[in-house]
Amino acid sequence: MVRNQAKKSDTIGALAKAAGVGVETVRYYQRRGLLSEPPRPQGEVRRYGDEDVRRLKFIRSAQAAGFTLAEIGELLELSAADDRARARELAESRVQALDARIAELQQAREALSGLATACSKQRGGACPILSAFERA
Repeated sequence: MVRNQAKKSDTIGALAKAAGVGVETVRYYQRRGLLSEPPRPQGEVRRYGDEDVRRLKFIRSAQAAGFTLAEIGELLELSAADDRARARELAESRVQALDARIAELQQAREALSGLATACSKQRGGACPILSAFERA
């Protein structure tokens, strides 16, 4: 049976596995202040719980949506404050950035497609694809 949530006695390895990330990713998020480091009672191993899994999954989902770690930190703070207006602003800003990136990728696709077509039609001389990259 595959576990999808860590219990209160789970180690960093179990937390990472439950969230589908590596241990170093967990440590990186801790260094960035996105995920807390539990205390070490009497020098024992740190233990993580369900809330840590939830937060880690939140971070990963927000990253998949294109948010930066700084923006994710702000989203986590907004979640605690229930500041929907600011969360919406961040989301709208991310949508604009994604739209700009999509437009950029569409232009690159069209240019490359045109070069591929030119290459297939041209029977001699330099390859239009290679020539275009040499000029860049």
